[in-house]
Amino acid sequence: MSKKEHHTAEAEEKLKQEEQPVEEQVEGQDAETTTEPETEPSDAEKVQEMGEKLAALNDKYLRLYSEYENYRKRTNQEKADLLINGSKEMMKAILPVIDDFERALSATANDEGVLLIYNKMMKILEQKGLKAMEVKGEKFDENLHEAITRIPAVEEGQKGMVVDVVEKGYYLNDKVLRYAKVVVAF
Repeated sequence: MSKKEHHTAEAEEKLKQEEQPVEEQVEGQDAETTTEPETEPSDAEKVQEMGEKLAALNDKYLRLYSEYENYRKRTNQEKADLLINGSKEMMKAILPVIDDFERALSATANDEGVLLIYNKMMKILEQKGLKAMEVKGEKFDENLHEAITRIPAVEEGQKGMVVDVVEKGYYLNDKVLRYAKVVVAF
């Protein structure tokens, strides 16, 4: 062997000896501190994961859509109720005037002017949903009537019946606006 080759062979041996302890050290550390690199998920796993994400997003979308639809229906119903019953306070304020008209009509039987005004006003109010209760001669119902007083029944069939109306009751769009104040036979 030539000097050059011998020199090179010795250098290679030294390098091998120096590398061996480093490799052994690295191999020892790998077992203790480092983990194996994670493997890429397979295509089937990716498809399953994407399917689960799609199902979750679809469920979230359906819930959100349902919630919005319920909100929309509820607000539309509230708006309709406001339009229908929005005049409730105004109607309650007008009821004493109607009572006064009825008293004026009973006091002045032949006053056509008062009757004309009363009929015109009642026609307009009926168009807006106001309707008078017809309670005389009906069975007393605490959901519609307010008993002012009780009197003894003249006949057996009158017991529990409304015999007189002190103040008329009114409906506004089929809901009780004012309870009828009545006299009941017992």
